[in-house]
Amino acid sequence: MLTLGIDSGTQSTKCLVLETETGAILASAQRSHSFIEDLPPGHIEQDPHVWTSAADDTIRECLAQAGTRKDEIKAIGVSGQQHGLVALDKENEVIRPAKLWCDTSTQKECDQFSQEFDGVEGLVKLAGNPILVGYTASKILWLKQNEPANYAALNSILLPHDYLNFWLTGVKRMEYGDASGTGLMDVRERAWCGPLCDFIDKRIEGFLPKVESSRGLTGLLREKLRKQWGLKGSPVVSAGGGDNMMGALGTGNVRAGVVTASLGTSGTLYSYAKEPVVDKEGEVAAFCDSTDGWLPLVCTMNVTVATEQARRLFGWDHPGFDEALANTPAGADGLLFLPYLNGERTPNLPNARGVLHGLTAQNMTPGHIARAVTEGVTLGLAYGLKRLCQLGIKPAEIRLTGGGSNSPLWRQICSDVFGVPTMCLRSSEGAALGAAIQAYWACELANGKAVRLSQLTDRLVKVDETTRSEPEGQAVEVYQKLLSRQTELTRRLHAAGFA
Repeated sequence: MLTLGIDSGTQSTKCLVLETETGAILASAQRSHSFIEDLPPGHIEQDPHVWTSAADDTIRECLAQAGTRKDEIKAIGVSGQQHGLVALDKENEVIRPAKLWCDTSTQKECDQFSQEFDGVEGLVKLAGNPILVGYTASKILWLKQNEPANYAALNSILLPHDYLNFWLTGVKRMEYGDASGTGLMDVRERAWCGPLCDFIDKRIEGFLPKVESSRGLTGLLREKLRKQWGLKGSPVVSAGGGDNMMGALGTGNVRAGVVTASLGTSGTLYSYAKEPVVDKEGEVAAFCDSTDGWLPLVCTMNVTVATEQARRLFGWDHPGFDEALANTPAGADGLLFLPYLNGERTPNLPNARGVLHGLTAQNMTPGHIARAVTEGVTLGLAYGLKRLCQLGIKPAEIRLTGGGSNSPLWRQICSDVFGVPTMCLRSSEGAALGAAIQAYWACELANGKAVRLSQLTDRLVKVDETTRSEPEGQAVEVYQKLLSRQTELTRRLHAAGFA
């Protein structure tokens, strides 16, 4: 059997064709897309039609690469960027551009939720998560309060991957994993939280699709698309999921002990759990996953966005940046970088800014700054990992994805900072691969085959042992001290109103 996986991300759409018997990637394609320009500060939006156009282009390219085997494609899975608000009217037309996960224009609405429900503690008690600025809930309230005409036209609310599923099948549904990132779902009960929905509008629950199992199917591919793509039969479309949920499948993160860390523009760090992992302090997102389990997750806003800024600042190519890292000792001779160029989500400091602390005549060099920036963003993820461990997650290994994981030097820094072995996967397309694997799994389940997802990931997800890094004792000790220093410095700056 062949399956097709689509990953609709913030900056691009990727598509691949997976041969389920061998795990071979038979075809792949990618299209870039950008944000809408000239919006006010904090507003980050995309037109959902850009996603469908990019998906159509990449699917057609993959089908062309698959050649005569394209009719062996029996299932399609979709991964999408989390938290985006897709607002549809009664005719199922997009009302306005989608506000994305990285849109920070809704802080006022987050504060309103917090005031109504007794802050982080009250929100976590009610539904398992606070309402953070990236979550969909605050975007819906923003739409109501800022664009009344558009809100009056609202008839359906979908997430980005749900919208692509709707485009593929004509069916509207949400599954537990991505739905948990709206902020409106009670993650313990895996059901919409009435009080939170009603706070926006008593009609909101009626605008949201019924939330259902992540193991199910959304429907059959539309006949119109089947004909356009020249397929003899209509593949099934699985439930799909958010990019982090699909990334977990694509990195084999479906059992306790495995942690995935993504070194992308932003950073995520997450693990599988059999029971809800609810953080009373609200720093770890208590998400559901795409296996009908849970996915405790930490998100940081600044990873390669910071390292790329440093690289361009000094005019290096990527090998030159790595050379600068290699020629500078762990700890950068006391130079510490607080990586809050875009504010921060963990810890929740949306108005924080970056800091270079500990500058001396010795360490005020390009190499030291490059090392401090790389260490600083990695320590930011380590802050989240420490909180995950406090909540019972016990990492045996960390699987790295994202552009930063291509650097051997950075992989070693990750191992030393996290204190556990790290490695990459043979396939770098974690979310698209995860979507293709989920499509395979859902198709098998629908055909009455009792297949465990871990059986599939053990066979189809392969670790690249050549990328394995082991913690080095002296560096681990240096980074433990640096993490304490970074945490304390952030706390003091925040208390003084500077972060």
